[in-house]
Amino acid sequence: MEKCIAIIPARGGSKRIPKKNIKDFCGKPIIAYSILAALESGVFDEVMVSTDSDEIAEIAKKYGAKVPFFRSKQTSDDCATTAQVVMEVLKEYKRLGKDFAHAFCLYPTAPFVSPELIRDAEKIMEAYESNEVIAVVEFSYPPQRCYRIDENGLMSYKYKEYIDTRSQDLEKLYHDAGQFYIYNVKSFYMQKGRIEDGIMPMIISPMLAQDIDTEEDWLIAEAKYKLWVKKEGKTDE
Repeated sequence: MEKCIAIIPARGGSKRIPKKNIKDFCGKPIIAYSILAALESGVFDEVMVSTDSDEIAEIAKKYGAKVPFFRSKQTSDDCATTAQVVMEVLKEYKRLGKDFAHAFCLYPTAPFVSPELIRDAEKIMEAYESNEVIAVVEFSYPPQRCYRIDENGLMSYKYKEYIDTRSQDLEKLYHDAGQFYIYNVKSFYMQKGRIEDGIMPMIISPMLAQDIDTEEDWLIAEAKYKLWVKKEGKTDE
């Protein structure tokens, strides 16, 4: 059995940001950052891109990833989940005679993921023998203090029991950083792609996480990336 596969899911039909997965990001197609980080980490037996697009496939191969097959029609539409894509990839590799212990699903729009981060995440997976490792970020403001707006446009506290609780006394909560998931493949199969327990966190600095769903998000991500490169003294080549 092979140890670990990197699966980079990159569908071609992005609507909010056209050609999002291959759009230029600080000098390179954004997917290139994920591919290069995966290759440079030295963690993977296979680094592949799951796509339905010839153009994405060509760019992926240019930067060193494999595209041994294309996505099915079922996993190429807006309704397909990440877990369904990963399951399809693992089953296709099994059909080709390759099985893996761990599957590292790395998003194509995650330029802040470094080879070092990948290695550290894999160490967590191995040390704790967890079902899954997820990159997470602490909420910048306690969600327990959030408001809701009703049908009349009036606002009120969602959780009134926390009105008088100091922010520093509230439980710290985290959200998905939108960067990567590491699956224990055996657990992934057993739970049919829906792992709900035995999950270890990889806590990421807010500086190294940015949802990229709009053009404004893209500009913010580029600005943060440039600051990160400057701070770390990295050469973006």
